[in-house]
Amino acid sequence: MIEIKNLNSGYRKLQVLFDISASFQPGKINTIVGPNGSGKSTLLKSIFGLATVYSGSVRFKGMELVGKPPHEIAKLGIAYLPQLGKVFENLSVEENMMMAGYTLDKSERAERLKEVCEMFPLVKKYWRTKAGLLSGGERQMVAMAMALLRRPKVMMFDEPTSELAPKVASSVLEKIVELRDTTGVTIVLVEQNAKKALEIGDRAYLLVGGRLSFEGGCDELLNHPQLSALYLGISNGS
Repeated sequence: MIEIKNLNSGYRKLQVLFDISASFQPGKINTIVGPNGSGKSTLLKSIFGLATVYSGSVRFKGMELVGKPPHEIAKLGIAYLPQLGKVFENLSVEENMMMAGYTLDKSERAERLKEVCEMFPLVKKYWRTKAGLLSGGERQMVAMAMALLRRPKVMMFDEPTSELAPKVASSVLEKIVELRDTTGVTIVLVEQNAKKALEIGDRAYLLVGGRLSFEGGCDELLNHPQLSALYLGISNGS
């Protein structure tokens, strides 16, 4: 679905990622983990056209993404949910959903809204409520619903459980699993809670110091005695 080859990227003159080559599996949860500052978020931004790519290739279904602006990448079917600024807080949930579906005609938007509300009942519950009045977990769910409205082929999440209470964070991760299982969408998940992320994921990618140190099954990394303890703070039997 997404193929990355020899990617070197960062922000202007600050290089963050070095010679990254990886492939994300279609219809799976591709989990990116690693210590703080290892380049996890930069990898998502490099895919979505928000970082400086010095060299290398990022291909989506065979199409080169490097050099394309974010709005063109979004039109191809890639949704990016950043850690901050996921919703328009001064607008109601209804207005947020209308913004998400502004390119759709009225009948198609209505059809998709019905589908989205079945998966995210809180959208209808808080339809007239300003998004800024919702809890962090509720805003995350609205952001996921907004992305799903566009029927993306890939959904990229950057720290979706950041600053959420453990119970709410678990609900968000469960919803991501549901998205994979019910829609078949490809998930790319950057998550600081490595243990939880690896438990729900299919494919794992470990970034350390801007370099890819591991690519393989999530179970394999979760149970790796050296890598999981050294870089993720996960001890065997934890």
